Amino acid sequence: MILPKEARLSPDKVAEITRIVEEFGCKVQPIIGAVRTIYAIVGDERDELMINRLEGLPYIDRIDRIQSPFKLMDRRSDLASHRIAIGGVTLGEELFVIAGPCTIDPKNPNYFYETAAAVKEAGAHMIRGGVWKPRTNPYSFQGDAKSLDILMEGSRRTGLPVDTEVMEVSQIKLALDAGVTCLQVGARNALNYSLLRAIGRAIADRDTVVLLKRGLHMGPISEFISAAEYIVAFGNPNVILCPRGTAPTLDGYRSHPDESITPLLKEKTWAPVVIDPSHSVGKAAFVPACALAAVAYGADGLCIESHVSPNSGIGDDPKQSLTPEVLADTIAQAKQVWALRRQVKVG
Repeated sequence: MILPKEARLSPDKVAEITRIVEEFGCKVQPIIGAVRTIYAIVGDERDELMINRLEGLPYIDRIDRIQSPFKLMDRRSDLASHRIAIGGVTLGEELFVIAGPCTIDPKNPNYFYETAAAVKEAGAHMIRGGVWKPRTNPYSFQGDAKSLDILMEGSRRTGLPVDTEVMEVSQIKLALDAGVTCLQVGARNALNYSLLRAIGRAIADRDTVVLLKRGLHMGPISEFISAAEYIVAFGNPNVILCPRGTAPTLDGYRSHPDESITPLLKEKTWAPVVIDPSHSVGKAAFVPACALAAVAYGADGLCIESHVSPNSGIGDDPKQSLTPEVLADTIAQAKQVWALRRQVKVG
C-alpha cells in the first residue's frame, strides 16, 4: 500500500510508481477515498528493493505492507479512515436503515409507491426493492426489468436512494444507467467472483455503493471479507458487508442467524456491517428481536423487508415483511439500543 504525502498524485507521479512496481511483476491500483487516494500494490509486495525505491521518492510518505488475504479490506490498511455516506447519512455515525419490499410487483406499482412513502415515514434512509429475483423454483416469478422504472419512480417521489439486487453482468449497466445508488449482491452470488469483478469495474469511477450479502454456505469470515476485496480492488471502496443468515438452517428459522459475527468482522475489517434480519429468521414475528440483537452486537445498520400490505405482496413479502407500523417501532427501539451500546466501554 503506497501512501503519498499529498491527497492525490499527479498522472506523472502515478506513471513513475507504476513503472517501478511493474519491474517487479506488480500493478498499481488507485483507491479513491473520501479524503485522499491511496495506491494499492497488486501482487507480491515483499521485494525489499521495490519498497526501497518507492520509499525513496520525495512525494511518498510510506509503504504499508499488509500480509493478509485482503490487503484493502484489512482494518490496518489506510482505508480504515474511509467512511460511506448515503443520502446524507454516514454509516457508523448513526443507525442506517434500508427497508422496502422483497419484490416489486410490476402489475401493482402503487404497492411499491405506498410502501416507499411509508418506510420513509417510519425512519428508513434507503429503499430496497427487488427488480430481478433469484428463485429456487424455476417456475416462480423471477422479476421483471420493467420494475426498474417503478423503483426509480419511488426514489423520485420520496427523495430516498434505492438498493436493488443484480445477478448478471447485463443487469449492472441497466441499474447504473437508471440511477440506482446501491447494488446488492445476494447470498447466491456472494462467491460469484466473475460478477464481483464486473461490479468492481463498473463502479470504479462512481459513488455507487455495494451491499454484499454473506453466502448461504459461506465458510470462514475471511472468505466473506475476501469477496468484498474483489470489488474494492478496482478502486471504489464503498462496500457494505451484510450478514443475512447461513446454512444449515436452524429449526424454525429460515436460515441460521449470524448477526453475532459482527464483532468478528469489525476485528478484521474497517467495512461497515448492515444486518438483514428478515432473511436470517424468515418470519415477520421474529424480525424485530433479530434486528435489536444485531444492533446490540454492533451492526452499523439494518436491511429490513417491509410492505404496506404483506399478504398482497409477492416473493417473500407475505411471510417476512413487516408492516410500516411495526417497522417504525423496530427502528425506534433499535435506535435506543444503538444509543445504549455507544455508551458501553469495551476493553
